[in-house]
Amino acid sequence: MRDILLLQDKLHAIVTDFGWEWPAKAILEHPKDAKHGDLATNLAMVLTKQAGMPPRQLADKLAAELAARMHGEVSAEIAGPGFLNITFSPAFWQESVRDVETEGAHFGASRTGNGRKILLEFVSANPTGPLHIGHGRGAAVGDSMARLLRFAGYEVTTEYYTNDAGRQMRLLGVSVYLRMRELCGLPVDWPEDYYHGDYIRDIAQEMLTQNPALPGMPEDEAREACYQYAMNSIMDGIKQDLSTFRVSHQNWFSEKSLVDAGKVEATLEDLKNRNLAYEKDGALWFATTRFGDYKDRVLRKSDGLLTYFSSDIAYHANKFQRGYEELIDVLGADHHGYVPRMKAAISAMNHDPDKDFSVTLIQLVNLLRGGEQVAMSTRSGEFVTLAEVLNEVGVDAARFMFLSRKSDSPLDFDLELVKQRSLDNPGYYVQYAHARISALLRRAADKGLALPSRSDSALLSRLVQSEDVALLRAVERFRDTVEEGAAARAAHGVSFYLMDLAGRLHSYYANIPVLAGEDRELIVARLALLRAVRQVLANGLDLLGVSAPDTM
Repeated sequence: MRDILLLQDKLHAIVTDFGWEWPAKAILEHPKDAKHGDLATNLAMVLTKQAGMPPRQLADKLAAELAARMHGEVSAEIAGPGFLNITFSPAFWQESVRDVETEGAHFGASRTGNGRKILLEFVSANPTGPLHIGHGRGAAVGDSMARLLRFAGYEVTTEYYTNDAGRQMRLLGVSVYLRMRELCGLPVDWPEDYYHGDYIRDIAQEMLTQNPALPGMPEDEAREACYQYAMNSIMDGIKQDLSTFRVSHQNWFSEKSLVDAGKVEATLEDLKNRNLAYEKDGALWFATTRFGDYKDRVLRKSDGLLTYFSSDIAYHANKFQRGYEELIDVLGADHHGYVPRMKAAISAMNHDPDKDFSVTLIQLVNLLRGGEQVAMSTRSGEFVTLAEVLNEVGVDAARFMFLSRKSDSPLDFDLELVKQRSLDNPGYYVQYAHARISALLRRAADKGLALPSRSDSALLSRLVQSEDVALLRAVERFRDTVEEGAAARAAHGVSFYLMDLAGRLHSYYANIPVLAGEDRELIVARLALLRAVRQVLANGLDLLGVSAPDTM
């Protein structure tokens, strides 16, 4: 980003000084092929009419002026019909090391967000059972997104929305109540859709142990007790699992609190008063088609029960009422149909559904062991829990693997691969790069090679080999990675960047004998470069919630 901003300023000044206007179609970008330099621009081609000269001639003029103003810091070549391919001198990239040394853990941070207040809601699993591996992926994505956005200058609050109202929660209470009766040898009539995992039996047994008189209580009272105990027990387990996974939510918001406070009904009344809701076939409908949805949506069914959508509208209205400027929801892929209806609701709230609201969808996780599908967990009866996965592979490995693909792409999570201490394991690959540099710096210290806390330009000027410059460029690119990830509201780009940087480090280590030779200044300069790489690796891993070990 520093390279683009610098060049933009210089080119804008040149265009202005020649009496021209900056053309709207001018592009300045990093070329895909490194052979085309660090930056490429079509400026001469889109400026040719104003300048009154052919594109290649104009490109020559711009290149000469740019070289003069930047005192040899850049070189420019003309390509094709008039493209300018611009290459920065090694001295430009060498400054990145000094920036890293100065900024340390803050290198890559920015103020792009300008304090914009974002409410990021993620996980929000119904408290009807323990978190499964799919929830784990959503937790890693949401938490890393929060870390990234804060790093980029946004004010982010994280929130867990507890669906503690409605049919599913009532069914949870019934399931525990019936299991309790079964444990007491009492007759049970099981409904078709009850919760039957072993965790339900465990909760029922805990309740009986704590209160042996429970079976003798009136049924309504016993069911309510079972519901409250089960929900609290499951929520405690969810919070513990998230804490173990290095995920924290600042807010825990209750759906029931909205219902009990009359906020849902008030929201429906507001929609009716604005002629955005209407009665049809005994049900209450929201006219979402007025806001781009492909069909209208039911708010209250003909049996009088509210839909989840009703609570969701009230909940998101409440978010804006609390002063948040932007809302981000991280949801499972099965919620794809939720997006157009919720965008319609956001529009009805007089907010921009593209600017003030976004949904990140989390695709399924395919759990494997050595390439083979993992069988259902006998413990839960329904799924493999997040806790089971973390117990087997550890937090670092799980988080990195969850973030190693775009969230909207299915993920193969192979337990055996994730546990491998080999370069085939992407998480280990990156962490090992950090540990490898740490080991090298320790060996250097043992040889009496002392690194200054901040390197001077004269020392870094020794970094001119192609391998040195390539690594310097990679260090600088971390800033772009943060900016781009924050703009996209996605952290997977950080993991991609780290894997690339680690690959470059391992290649550099194999090809450059850093501690060999008689040129002590060159050795120290390269150690300074590697120290900067280590810091960037640590910064990137922290954004992913993954540790940066010094030994492995």
